[in-house]
Amino acid sequence: MQLGTLFVASHVLTSGSVRETARSLSLAASTVSTAVRNLETELALKLTERSSGELTTLLASNDVREKLAPIVRAAEELANWMGTNEPSRLPIKITTMERFLEVADQGSINRAARRLKLGQPQLSLQIATLEKALGHRLFERQANGSALTEQGSRIYAILQAITQEWNDLKASADERYQRTARALRIGSIIPTGSESWVARCLGALVAEWNARRSKNALSLVLMTADDLREALKSGRIDVAILDSVFGLERFQHRELLKTEMVLIAPLQSRERTVAELVEGHAICTPSSRTGLGHATMALSHERTANRRHRNQDITAADSLPVIVDLVANHGYISFLGRVSAMPIADKVRIVELEESIPMSYHVAFNHRKASADASAVIVAAVAEIIAEPVAQENAFA
Repeated sequence: MQLGTLFVASHVLTSGSVRETARSLSLAASTVSTAVRNLETELALKLTERSSGELTTLLASNDVREKLAPIVRAAEELANWMGTNEPSRLPIKITTMERFLEVADQGSINRAARRLKLGQPQLSLQIATLEKALGHRLFERQANGSALTEQGSRIYAILQAITQEWNDLKASADERYQRTARALRIGSIIPTGSESWVARCLGALVAEWNARRSKNALSLVLMTADDLREALKSGRIDVAILDSVFGLERFQHRELLKTEMVLIAPLQSRERTVAELVEGHAICTPSSRTGLGHATMALSHERTANRRHRNQDITAADSLPVIVDLVANHGYISFLGRVSAMPIADKVRIVELEESIPMSYHVAFNHRKASADASAVIVAAVAEIIAEPVAQENAFA
């Protein structure tokens, strides 16, 4: 990270505008944008976003701007000392400053090189490059080492202030990065509601996980089944609760529960058979890319010759709450696993199918030990949650 980059990025956070900063500092807009991105990368923190083509500074930018203020003042002092009015163009890297300070503290390039685990010629070249950039000799070479010149002593105070402020700011970023790296990301299919087995399972997981005081913080995200599969493959999540492990052969997985498919219909519907319901109602099904949606294909409109509108009123949706709302409030029908349908029996009518279509839910996870631990908690939670409903499922037969 260069000092000039920090100065430019701080100007953007203050003005809230890349273009204004570019005009003020006589820089290309692309250079200014790059400075902001580099700062965000170094701090592992999103500071700005674009909305309708305009740059918007986020809440986190206020704290960063305040902590950059001493660095900006020091950069201006340094530029003034160098006889230039362009602190935005200072090419000095933070690492070079830190190495200069180490040489000054050790009083010897050789000793500093050993502590920094660098070659002495490499460190000597960096100090010479810094002296050239600043336009002053910083060290007097002596028989027993190197001593700061008068200019070197003055620059020491400025660079020490800069590096201390930067390291304090960077320490917060390192802590955020470590928390993110330790976090265990759990992805789940979107539950039908707060009373569903999925929601209760995730609640039980969080409660037990935090009670254990695990060093891995939990991060929960709800996705469609298709997105879950891709997120697990790409590494964006560590654990996935989903209705099919097709295509996830390289991941470990365990079966959570087995159930059967049922039809759900509006409470006020009067049709007695599945064929009559399919013929007389619009259908909303899970996406055919999901395990549940794939099973639903066995009950597609092609099985009913007298279907009124054929595919004009067949809608695919991966959001179970939306499907439930369409059935309960808009006259649609759909298909769910019995274990998902039972908690909403007061909202929809559950109709048995003429033939049994089994389906199962799984938890799939990557190689992390924390992922396996969380999966074991999920399996135990599901077993406890569904124990009573499974024993009572004949009530819906």
